[in-house]
Amino acid sequence: MKYLLFPILFLSFFCAYAQNIKLQGRIADQQASIPFATIALDDHTKTSSDRNGNYALFVKQGQSLTLKIYAIGYKTLSLKLGSLQQDTTINLFLEAVTNTLDNVVISATRSPENIRNITSSVSIVSKKKLETEMAINPDLSSILANQVPGFAPTAQTGNNVGQNLRGRPMLVMVDGVSQSSPLRNAEVDLRSIDPSVLQQIEVLKGATAIYGNGAAGGLVNYVTLVPDTAAKFAGKTQVGLNGSLVNMKNSAGGRINQLVYGKIGKFDYVASGTYEQTGEYKDSKGDVVGPNYSLGETDSYNAFAKIGYAPAKNQRIQFVYNTFSSLQNSNFTLVNGNLATGQKATGVLGKPLGKPTGVKYNHNFHLSYQIDSVFKNTNLNVDAFYQKRQDVFYVSLGRFDGGDGQSLATNDKKGARLFLQTGIVKEPQINLSLAYGLDFMKDKTAQPLEDGRIWVPTMDMNNLAPFAQANLNLFKDLIFKTGVRYERVNIKVDDYRTLRTTNAAGATLTPSFDVTGGNLKYGTYLFNAALKYNRYAIFSPFVSFSQGFSVMDIGLALRDAKVKSIDKINTDAVKVNNYEAGFETIYEGLSFSASAYTSTSKLGIEVVYDPATDQFNTSRSPERIYGFELAANYTLSPSLELGGSYSYTEGKRDLNNNGKYDDAEDMYLNGRRISAPKYTGTVTYKPLTVLELTLNYTGIGSRNRFQKNANGIYNGNEGAVKAYHIFSFAGNYKVNKSTRLSLGIENLFNQDYFPARAQWFMQPGFYSKGRGTSVNLGLSVSY
Repeated sequence: MKYLLFPILFLSFFCAYAQNIKLQGRIADQQASIPFATIALDDHTKTSSDRNGNYALFVKQGQSLTLKIYAIGYKTLSLKLGSLQQDTTINLFLEAVTNTLDNVVISATRSPENIRNITSSVSIVSKKKLETEMAINPDLSSILANQVPGFAPTAQTGNNVGQNLRGRPMLVMVDGVSQSSPLRNAEVDLRSIDPSVLQQIEVLKGATAIYGNGAAGGLVNYVTLVPDTAAKFAGKTQVGLNGSLVNMKNSAGGRINQLVYGKIGKFDYVASGTYEQTGEYKDSKGDVVGPNYSLGETDSYNAFAKIGYAPAKNQRIQFVYNTFSSLQNSNFTLVNGNLATGQKATGVLGKPLGKPTGVKYNHNFHLSYQIDSVFKNTNLNVDAFYQKRQDVFYVSLGRFDGGDGQSLATNDKKGARLFLQTGIVKEPQINLSLAYGLDFMKDKTAQPLEDGRIWVPTMDMNNLAPFAQANLNLFKDLIFKTGVRYERVNIKVDDYRTLRTTNAAGATLTPSFDVTGGNLKYGTYLFNAALKYNRYAIFSPFVSFSQGFSVMDIGLALRDAKVKSIDKINTDAVKVNNYEAGFETIYEGLSFSASAYTSTSKLGIEVVYDPATDQFNTSRSPERIYGFELAANYTLSPSLELGGSYSYTEGKRDLNNNGKYDDAEDMYLNGRRISAPKYTGTVTYKPLTVLELTLNYTGIGSRNRFQKNANGIYNGNEGAVKAYHIFSFAGNYKVNKSTRLSLGIENLFNQDYFPARAQWFMQPGFYSKGRGTSVNLGLSVSY
């Protein structure tokens, strides 16, 4: 009998196998195969297409099943299979989606548009990428530095001094509402909202005027959460713990977020509350990081609400409110670093002078009304907004006449916007639309001292700007865009008296002046034009020209005035010309993009250190900035994905104003403007469907463009940057349908380094080491 066992088992297996038949084919769209699409049957049989889009699986003979195909960026296809009796080949074609959040950009044109139709360089930090980065560190300045090519590295502090975009100032927005203040650029605008309430971040690179003044280097738009309307009520609770793995003592912190959302009738809503407290930040040696604007020992709050109402299918009324606060309550006082010896800045126990530093409050109110087809082929969007913000800076010892001083940056904005979009021609081979409208904003900015002394007087700006933008699509593949915007700006400043500044011994550095105020008026036309060819996914080239406009940091000029009237100060606005060319490639599992750019301005905004007065002044010499960016992503398999980027930026000042930038007199732009080269890399691995592991790398190269001074050190903003390399890890585990665990480790190998800003800034109080290895544990429960 035992001799019959093997033949019986073999025959049983053969019969069972014979009952299965092979289903195979190819998954593709209109242009190419689709690799790594998921093919699933309702009996839970599942497979993936290979790099060439081919798939194969076995189904039971004679059984009727439903076949579903999923692929990122495509509509899900559902197909009912009849009673298959033999091996069958079925080729399937998927339709690309044009309205999923991950591939739609609002910032580039002020209306939703597929990213493949954008005619300039755009980076999107998706919700998934945000969640991965937040598992490591929820600081937005770090997230942007890690995820966006061309974005300067983070300094791990509460401000973003020197963290610009392609060497020029950027406009930071929340849902299209400006958080920046070019009148007195305090460089704190990246920390305007908590990332837990963001759907995605859109970064438009290169000068743009689509949202008006302030975007000489591009713009960053924080797009807030879109309500999930599948249920009347749903929610998610997230909690986290964080701290140093080098020296745990007093480093522990925590974070909690509550989110609710849903839809009731014609109303939809989403609301969120977040509280975060960080412990002491420790460097790689376990020492406290210098407390000047450190994110250690910081309490942060964020409250967010969005309510939408649809009175009809083609209409939507929406109200959004967000408030954000982040203040440092440190138990340490600063111990300055030594720039000559390389001794780092740190802290010793003691009560810091003055009030807690950071974002005291940032309130945003935004009301919008949208109606499609308000009249023939025309959509209308009208909105109004109000923003009120105050930031608190550290105490300057012995700097001002009358004693020490702690300054406050106050900003009050209100405005309204009218935006219309009209379809003019819509034919199979030609599509022409026109977007046009009018923007108005009133911005009141000042920087007094906390005790009431006036340092930067109140500046009251009115900004009115009509605009028009044409979009022409020929033969479905050739996209041409062009537009014009007229910026009219009026800034009123009352008479004021500058503060006398002193050195540590009380001697006068700059005397006090009585300055006659007045009105500063600007008016200019801004143009853009771009062309993109989208026929082939393997090569989609574009070229673009755009102009940006920004009033200079007038507050900085006014506080340092050495004349009797503001009309004697060079406060002329900056107009930037930006030229760019690039291409995108999508081939099987590979996506690749490359771009090169140059931007010029007849007037500069370089902040230059004056050792005689120990102050920073603005140089107005002409500037030219140039660079290139490379980014790639490769999906090797459904479980393994690789990504990386490289960014290079350089720039010079034309000091003799002869139109050339290679004369002996000309100088490189300093570190406050130009970042050292940046490299990034990512490996994402999913060994299980419930487990995802991510390894991130950020490398900063070297940059050394200046000579040391007579004291053997570099002048402020001109320090040499030495290379450093940081690895971080994120792990996410799905316990069940509703529960997830996360583990994040920042600076995985405990690299001992000075962040780039600490190196080029050359200020003893900011010469702090980077954070050592730290851990972040998270738990989220959805319901």
